[in-house]
Amino acid sequence: METNGMLQFDFIVDRENSTITVKKEFKAGRQLVWDCHTKSELLDQWFAPKPFRAKTKSMDFREGGHWHYAMVDPDGKEYWGWTEYTRIQPIDFYRALDAFSDSEGNVNTDLPRAEWHVQFRDRQTNTLVETKVQYASLADLETVIQMGMQEGLTSTLERLDELLEEMQKPA
Repeated sequence: METNGMLQFDFIVDRENSTITVKKEFKAGRQLVWDCHTKSELLDQWFAPKPFRAKTKSMDFREGGHWHYAMVDPDGKEYWGWTEYTRIQPIDFYRALDAFSDSEGNVNTDLPRAEWHVQFRDRQTNTLVETKVQYASLADLETVIQMGMQEGLTSTLERLDELLEEMQKPA
């Protein structure tokens, strides 16, 4: 809920079900927020916590497609990820299987994988994005929490807020 001009942001850890649910309201229309989640040239502008930057190696946004990307630290070290898109309902939701990988797209089976269900809803003139991240086990969930998932995702979503604000400024 928007209170005192603040946009909703909830980060809910459910250890019993090995899930993280993130509810984040954005001050932008659904099509624009959807585009920021599904187009590599926009993802590269926000999908990494500060001071990292994102870079896409390849993206094919369709069911059965993928996004192969890196988060790059200020010294140039790359941390690779691989996302497989399993179901897409344009501007409503997408589902994906997310994994850590190497620069060639080989999944790192030593680190947790997760199923992401990302849903987009109108909230007056804003958009509410609800992301449910399902892990295979509590141990996998605890691993990503220890890796800084909450802090990293919070910083990343703040970058999306900034990008959306910039994109909507009058010319």
